[in-house]
Amino acid sequence: MDFIQQSLIDPVSAFLWNYVLVYLLIGAGLYFTLRTRAVQFRLFPKMISEMRGSRSGEDTGVSSFQAFCVGLASRVGTGNIAGVAIALTLGGPGAIFWMWVVGLVGMATAFVEATLAQVFKVRGPDGAFRGGPATYIQRGLGSRTWGKVFAVLLILTFGIAFNMVQANTIADVVSTLRSSDRQLGVALVLVLATAPVLFGGIRRIARVAEYVVPVMAAVYLLLAALIVLLNLGEVPGMLATIVKSAFGLDPALAGVAGGISAALLNGAKRGLFSNEAGMGSAPNAAATATTTHPARQGLIQSLGVFVDTILICTATAFIVMLGGDDVYRPGQATADTGASLTQAAVAAQLGGWSNWLMAVLVTVFAFSSILGNSSYALVNLDFLRASPAVETAFRIVVLVAVAIGSVVALEPVWALADVAMALMALVNLTAILLLGKWAFGMLDDFEAAARGGREPAFTATGNPHLPRPLVGDVWP
Repeated sequence: MDFIQQSLIDPVSAFLWNYVLVYLLIGAGLYFTLRTRAVQFRLFPKMISEMRGSRSGEDTGVSSFQAFCVGLASRVGTGNIAGVAIALTLGGPGAIFWMWVVGLVGMATAFVEATLAQVFKVRGPDGAFRGGPATYIQRGLGSRTWGKVFAVLLILTFGIAFNMVQANTIADVVSTLRSSDRQLGVALVLVLATAPVLFGGIRRIARVAEYVVPVMAAVYLLLAALIVLLNLGEVPGMLATIVKSAFGLDPALAGVAGGISAALLNGAKRGLFSNEAGMGSAPNAAATATTTHPARQGLIQSLGVFVDTILICTATAFIVMLGGDDVYRPGQATADTGASLTQAAVAAQLGGWSNWLMAVLVTVFAFSSILGNSSYALVNLDFLRASPAVETAFRIVVLVAVAIGSVVALEPVWALADVAMALMALVNLTAILLLGKWAFGMLDDFEAAARGGREPAFTATGNPHLPRPLVGDVWP
């Protein structure tokens, strides 16, 4: 596996990230920010109010809030705990600054792709809505072939690679609680816990996510807030270090390999893996929501990027950087990496008992991501018109991937996930750049209704904000 990683996976990943994707991601985010007139800042209060009132619709399908939680379940996982720690180790504190940049501009990207998912969604055989990039590529760009390409990439990325990463992280933190290495018991427990929810379908996944995700996010943020309060005097200096090292201005961090480029690339990669803006994953959840206007779900999903990156990823960064010199030393190898580094930082502040708390938190974070990832893959299997037998076989493959991910090494799994994520993002970013005018029109329609004192309710027939007539059975 090491030979394959070094000779094939790593060079492909380096090319895609160093020369293509990092610039496309930030460029697309800036373009969407300008074209939507900074929707993520102008309408931020509206995002919060829409999210608070988004639980209606769950009796007839998936509510906007449930779709938000499914999207957040996939976003809030190992990228927030393990990924941020890896970015800090490889890119130094400056990686956090670039993670913030990717997150903030990515909120506009998330708005666009989620809105497109709602515009072009379809009604499935069971009456529930389905959609996402594969569907808006087919219906918006008229290419079922490229829709299939995206669907296959997503199934491989989320159904297999990312689920292996989540399971790997759970095994990583559990192994720190015992003297033995990876625990085969972790694989067994994960498979037994995942199977009944996975075989229950998307609606069961949405119901579980609705209750699990907000609780786990709140507990983790409270834990981070406690550590910040215990080290309040160090916070200004920590923030200054993050900004300075992002631009190579901190002489104390001159030894971090790669300098500014390492900070930028690692921050962008881990930021994308965590918040998934532009990757084309969360739109699969956004399309399932029952809502009155496409832009409404776009605003709600955009808020998910803020919660993921600006709140939860920042919480992890503060925890690690406040852990002390014995825990975090930029540019120097340590015994801990990934989630175990975050776990060690918490233990340094709160004591050894917190290892168990972190193990529980990481397990729940990663488990919820496995459910969210799997729901995305199932939506795309539906797009490919997979038979019930194929869907059952896929669910078994997911369980096998979870089991294998629990016992393999960390680096090859992350390397594979980086390549898969990059390819998927390239297809989706190309599509949403070509279809962006639809999302801009939806935003204009939404804001026009609000200015007129009307409750935004989208009507496709005769709508002047549409680039062309919209044909389908979803919107009147």
